[in-house]
Amino acid sequence: MEHEKNFVLSRIQQLLNERDWTIYRLAKESGMAYSSLNNIFVRNTIPSVITLEKICDGLQITLSQFFDINMPVTENIDVLTSDERTIISMYRELDRNSKELLKAYLMGLSRKLPENSD
Repeated sequence: MEHEKNFVLSRIQQLLNERDWTIYRLAKESGMAYSSLNNIFVRNTIPSVITLEKICDGLQITLSQFFDINMPVTENIDVLTSDERTIISMYRELDRNSKELLKAYLMGLSRKLPENSD
């Protein structure tokens, strides 16, 4: 049980370090209370499956990716253009409501609109 505890907490910390995120940032991205996430580390406890799913959602990875230490979760970032990386970085700074608004806006932009004929 102690090995599982250490693995889960170490893996979360590794993923935070890869992204240069704090626990506060993870809480914001996961839609969780900062105190809840922080207590996991302070008390050295294993998060529940539901909590771990929220953490993975915030990190934008699957549970499978979380437990697969041989699979780098940031490897696809290299194929993005500089503009795409900038947009993704800005997106990650938004709260959930703003993300939904941006998603709706982009869906509208991606539809072919009739051209203006004056």
